[in-house]
Amino acid sequence: MFDIKENEKKVERAVLIGMRPDGITEDEVNIYLDELELLVENLDIPVVGRNVARLRKPQAKFLVGTGKAQEIKEICEDLEADCLIFDEIISPSQQRNWEQLTGICVIDRQEVILDIFSSRAQTREARLQISLARAKYNLPRLTRAWTHLSRQRGGGVGQKGEGEQQIELDKRMIGQRIRKLEKELKAVRVQRETQRKKRRKLPVPNAAIVGYTNAGKSTILNHMTGAEVLAADKLFATLDPTTKPIILPNQQKLLLTDTVGFIRKLPHQLVESFKATLEEAVIADFLLHVCDINSTHLYEHYETTIEVLKEIGVHIKTMIPVFNKIDILEDKSRITEIKSRYPDAVFISSKTGEGIDILQERMARILGEKLTDIKLELPHTRFDLVSLLHRTCDVKSEKYEDDIIYITAAVIPSVMSDIQEYIVR
Repeated sequence: MFDIKENEKKVERAVLIGMRPDGITEDEVNIYLDELELLVENLDIPVVGRNVARLRKPQAKFLVGTGKAQEIKEICEDLEADCLIFDEIISPSQQRNWEQLTGICVIDRQEVILDIFSSRAQTREARLQISLARAKYNLPRLTRAWTHLSRQRGGGVGQKGEGEQQIELDKRMIGQRIRKLEKELKAVRVQRETQRKKRRKLPVPNAAIVGYTNAGKSTILNHMTGAEVLAADKLFATLDPTTKPIILPNQQKLLLTDTVGFIRKLPHQLVESFKATLEEAVIADFLLHVCDINSTHLYEHYETTIEVLKEIGVHIKTMIPVFNKIDILEDKSRITEIKSRYPDAVFISSKTGEGIDILQERMARILGEKLTDIKLELPHTRFDLVSLLHRTCDVKSEKYEDDIIYITAAVIPSVMSDIQEYIVR
């Protein structure tokens, strides 16, 4: 299939452009540009300059006015940039207009995130999701790839040049690919839902780790479960959800899932594409909302995560705010400030393990609130139920007599149907 990027050379010098509409301060725009710079650096593209454009009314041709467009062109020339990156989504026609004006590669935040996701996806589902999002992104931009052809050569009204015919062929091919990817992704999601149903049938509760990208979610999973999920100091280090078992201090077994990180201005297509990944949070009994306590944009990151959770309908779940990386926190007074805002917060270092025991006790307490205290009289022939109770519930006492096993336990709801006939009323 035709690939827009097949002839691209390595980008070596990028200029970032932020937009400042009415009601947004320049400081806020620069916060977004700081994040875009981190994203671009994840693609190994050096940033040599940045500029903020006032946007009172979006213009059709360049998004900004022609005067500002000329100023940005001159900035790119002075800095010898070979790539212009917008923090806002620009339309395919605006993208073409900018490339004609500047003579260099022009992309937006959406394409940067797509490139990062493409390089990080590991599972088949994640790769399908990314391929689908990229195909939908590329479809209206095919004309950009064919500007070197004479699309109207020899053409009267109703006639088509070779370039236009090729564009239509490529659009048809991409359309077919989108339908094929959607079909494959649907099949993978059915398979994942089957796996989830099997997990839900198991009498084991679930918790999901959510939060802003690079907050340390994977490191927490690794520390608690002994997993070996990639945990790197960069945005979107891991995209694929990983579920591992953990035994809490009250001996309660829990399945813990690490989910994809969130980010401000996440492209809508990617929100849709990754709903299957984020659905791991939907089936969770509660959430660990992880934040990097050292981030200068901590509260904005917290709210961004909440907004994405609202989109998938899980913001009302029980949630533990977890503030990570306290081992490198210089201003300790920040803990007091955060506690006043989030009284239920837990402060940890996933690197050193500090506070992890407190977090696990809080997790056990949440599950304990969902348990029902009961007394059981089990026959010796039902050691399978004894094993089930030890594996999934909090067994408080156990006494063996001739024909009966007397057990007192705090039991999770999913086990009740199995032991109903042996409960002492």
